[in-house]
Amino acid sequence: MKFFSLLILLISSFSFAQESSKFLDASDDFLKHYVSNGRVKYAEIKQNPNELQELLSLVKQVKVSTENPDAYKAFWINAYNIAVINGIVKQYPVKSPMDIEGFFSTKTHSLGQKSVTLDDIEKKFLLGNYPEEARFHFVLVCAAIGCPPIITEAYRPETLEKQLQQQAVKAMNSSDFVKIQKDKVLLSELMKWYQKDFTRKGGTLLDYVNKYRNTPIPDNLKIEFYNYNWDLNAL
Repeated sequence: MKFFSLLILLISSFSFAQESSKFLDASDDFLKHYVSNGRVKYAEIKQNPNELQELLSLVKQVKVSTENPDAYKAFWINAYNIAVINGIVKQYPVKSPMDIEGFFSTKTHSLGQKSVTLDDIEKKFLLGNYPEEARFHFVLVCAAIGCPPIITEAYRPETLEKQLQQQAVKAMNSSDFVKIQKDKVLLSELMKWYQKDFTRKGGTLLDYVNKYRNTPIPDNLKIEFYNYNWDLNAL
């Protein structure tokens, strides 16, 4: 009896691994096709929805567990970004994700064998389980120009650390996130909203920024924040 239970478990695990691999490969193809320079071809996806629909059918079936942290994180990052694109495409044309009521908080998506909101993914599944990983904020793309740029590849367990690091470095060295003036530094409003995440390990916001800067910012500069650009990141 124990043998058959173990066999069923192994078969099930293998099946879920296959589904996850299919989803990641399909995500790669989709993002390479419909993303360029951090912008998304929403109009083109709207006109040709088959590839997105196939991707959504795959992401519904994948099952992940915190027992494999990198696979869990990578899946939910990809699922979030695909769900955002789908949410925009459903309502397209729109000028901003903020024009869609409940876009982050109440609109639900069928992902990973669950019915979830975007806030569930960000705040419960990712930051809720891994509160020390503030780099999530540089890979979860909310469909606005003020967001980090979406990349043209899937996040994968085996490359996740490298990808998180690359996106954090890119953001902290970009004038889209950090603007240096004479006597002050202006940071993206995202850094204000999630300040607790960026300073959870101690230190200041500027300490966090300088971890990823090619040229550190002097610590005597005053920190201010500039308004987030919620215009759609459409191509």
